[in-house]
Amino acid sequence: MPAFEYQALDAAGRTRKGVTEGDTARSVRSQLRSEGLTPLDLLEIGESSAATRGTRTHSGRGGAGSIGALDLALATRQMATLARAGLPVEEWLATVARQSEKQKVRNILSAVRTRVMEGHSLAQALGAFPRAFPEIYRSTVSAGEASGHLHLVLERLAEYLENRHALRQKVMLALIYPVILTLVALGVTVGLVVYVVPEVVQVFEGLDQQLPTLTRMLISTSDLLRTYGLYALIALGVLVALLAHWLRKPGPRMRFDRLVLRLPLVGRLVRGLNTARFARTLSILSASGVSLLDALRTGAEVIDNRPMRAAVEDASLRIREGRSIGQALEETGYFPPITVHLIRSGESSGRLTEMLERAAETQEQEVESRISISMGLFEPLLILTMGGIVLVIVLAILLPIFELNQLVN
Repeated sequence: MPAFEYQALDAAGRTRKGVTEGDTARSVRSQLRSEGLTPLDLLEIGESSAATRGTRTHSGRGGAGSIGALDLALATRQMATLARAGLPVEEWLATVARQSEKQKVRNILSAVRTRVMEGHSLAQALGAFPRAFPEIYRSTVSAGEASGHLHLVLERLAEYLENRHALRQKVMLALIYPVILTLVALGVTVGLVVYVVPEVVQVFEGLDQQLPTLTRMLISTSDLLRTYGLYALIALGVLVALLAHWLRKPGPRMRFDRLVLRLPLVGRLVRGLNTARFARTLSILSASGVSLLDALRTGAEVIDNRPMRAAVEDASLRIREGRSIGQALEETGYFPPITVHLIRSGESSGRLTEMLERAAETQEQEVESRISISMGLFEPLLILTMGGIVLVIVLAILLPIFELNQLVN
């Protein structure tokens, strides 16, 4: 039975939105009228409608083609719980859809349920919404359906999504304070140079004495910022936009990502993040019964850095020719030795899934440690830099006063 998203008016004239099921659009409208609602807009939820909802502006709804990481993790955890209880797929999909607080989550899950009731497998139904359910999600569910342990696979998926979201949150929280501190420091510096310095140096305009070099440099900087500051800001915005457009092209993006990997501190951080994501993905796919080559292909897709992704794709070709995973990854030169060592140990001992999970945990811990150390060094360095700038400004203002006192004496 198809699912329909509706927008209607109740008896008090308030707008009501929701999702309901019916054989046809006409029967759904009749059902809404019998409930005292006046239908305004009705749309069958399906592959095309949910994926292109962002283009529909007349009803004021946002895009329903994607689901946030936290919402997907929560929905997956609920589905795993209901699946373990032995409920049919269409029943726990409907339950999770009703319990969700997000309209777009309800829409997509209702559409998935509709396709399941039409005879599609759960993985096929999820495949109609690639923006909401990534490749690793669909591949893992497909393997779980084939093995008959869908509830176990959903539990692993929920843990994977929760761990990935937690790591992302830790990185974002670690960066928020330094970013705010940097913006405040820049704002204070610009405010001092643009507004405070001109008011102070007016005192020295009537003097016949030549001002100190530091003071003249500060005045020139202040004049430049006041005259061309807005144009410089606009030029910077245009430059950033052009750089973003340039990085959308495969060739420049590949060169930029390769340059990032060569940076002393950032390169190791990026390498660790992508390695942890790759190892975690391989771990859950391997544990779910996905073939090794398919797991490598999916694992390459979760790597953001283009050279590392290309290296994994090349490594999968060598594995197809008979190389071991550890040897193929080691030859790329992009993966940390500890990760390669753990993978090789897992291959030789027959505990590859366990070693992949341990490698992911090791890299995640290392990333968190590096971020903590970097932020611990960055914050006092920024404070010292800000103090040095303020000291220069104060000296530039005080030097003429000292020279004036000497002239008076």
